[in-house]
Amino acid sequence: MQDIIDQFRSALHTIWNRRWIALAVAWGVCVLGWMAVALIPNSYESRARIFVELEDVLGEELQIANGGEEAITRVRQTLTSTTNLEKIIRSTRLGDKIQTDLEMQNAVADLSENIRVSLQQENLFEITATIGRSGFSDAENAKLAQEVVQRMIDLFREQNIADNRGDVAQTMIFLEQALEERKAELEAIEERRLAFEAANPEAVAGAGASAMRLQTMRSEMRNVDSDIAAAQSSLAAINGQIAGTPRTIVTAGAGGGPQGALIQAESQLAAMRARGLTDSHPDVVAQLRQVEALRQQASAAPANSGGTINPAYSSLVSIRAERQANVQALQARKVALQSDITALIASQASEPAVAAEARRISRDYEVQKEKYDELLQSRERMRVRGDYETNRNSFQFDVIDPPILPQTPAAPNRPLLLVGVLMAGLAIGAGVAFILGLLRSSFTTAERLESALDLPVIGTISRSMTDAAARHQKLRLKQFFAGSGALAALCLLLLVVEIVQVSSVA
Repeated sequence: MQDIIDQFRSALHTIWNRRWIALAVAWGVCVLGWMAVALIPNSYESRARIFVELEDVLGEELQIANGGEEAITRVRQTLTSTTNLEKIIRSTRLGDKIQTDLEMQNAVADLSENIRVSLQQENLFEITATIGRSGFSDAENAKLAQEVVQRMIDLFREQNIADNRGDVAQTMIFLEQALEERKAELEAIEERRLAFEAANPEAVAGAGASAMRLQTMRSEMRNVDSDIAAAQSSLAAINGQIAGTPRTIVTAGAGGGPQGALIQAESQLAAMRARGLTDSHPDVVAQLRQVEALRQQASAAPANSGGTINPAYSSLVSIRAERQANVQALQARKVALQSDITALIASQASEPAVAAEARRISRDYEVQKEKYDELLQSRERMRVRGDYETNRNSFQFDVIDPPILPQTPAAPNRPLLLVGVLMAGLAIGAGVAFILGLLRSSFTTAERLESALDLPVIGTISRSMTDAAARHQKLRLKQFFAGSGALAALCLLLLVVEIVQVSSVA
């Protein structure tokens, strides 16, 4: 520890012996440093805070996802893009002297380093711009910083509106094109399905319906067989009754016989037609057959034959004709049912391939229809969103703290630099004096001499001065302190000038 103290005392003695060199170097360093500090332009910082409203009751009610956070992130990232910075430079005094692309690139690079868009909270932004151009005065730099921040706010607002409306317009164009393509595909599938249904009507209802229809037809066939058996049994019964009933009965006079029965049957036929019955009606058909039979009997009977047609026999003949017609109709119905059943069974042989094609067409149609409906819904949502955003931004924001005109420079910290230059000048002066003392290889204390020579030092001789030399030494000491004080006073004066100059910027 004593060795360190001795070295420190030796260094102070070395510097003190060359104090004028140290003072001169300190003056030179300080003057040059203060001049350099004076040439540094003041940079003025203007800032503004923006509050962004992410919640939108109307948008939520319409189920419109405005993507507020994503939109804010996108705007914040693109706000400091090269294109936007060029707009700011050209709209302010920053672009007054820019003529070439290289100068614009340099200006954009410089401005990008001096602009910050930071997120303080979830929906609170701060925009900061620092401007310090050597060609402008302090007042002009302060005003320019305020203009840059204001222009950033304007770009924030313009990009919010333009970007969202541009996205909506491009999305609408894409949706319209996609809808036209889906519509054409859907119409083609519809035409294909209609052609298939026309060619395969049985396949439209499906395999289950065909099986059910076949079962129904077979059940109907069984019913027809039962009806035919019942009709044939009834016909056999009426034939038995006719066989046991006499055709004529003996009557007095000439009004009977086949001729009378024929006249009576023709009267009944006329009465039926008068009621509006057509020739295809079963009663009319039976009556026509009875009239024809009576005509044959009347023509075959002798002219003066006796007796008249038995009315009961005639009625039974009519009933038999009706039942014969019923049996024939049921047999015709059975033949038609057998033909339909045969055709349906034949069609079921090719039903798996036809059903597979039907399912494939139906599946394609449903897929295209679902996509078409989704595109329609998307287009309607986008149209509502476009109308919504025409009158309202995707997110609302308020300027909480507008950009104000800065009154004090943000950089450099000139008082600190002035004091730092003074400290650096004194340190450099002391260092130069110390180095010069080391170069001359002198010993400032007896201890250093004893340590260097490794020999005992008997003693030291004190310096003796005359009165005139002492007075001169005191004068030189006063001059040294005056020079040192002048250096400190100059630094203090520069500090005062800086404070006064900063306070007069406004």
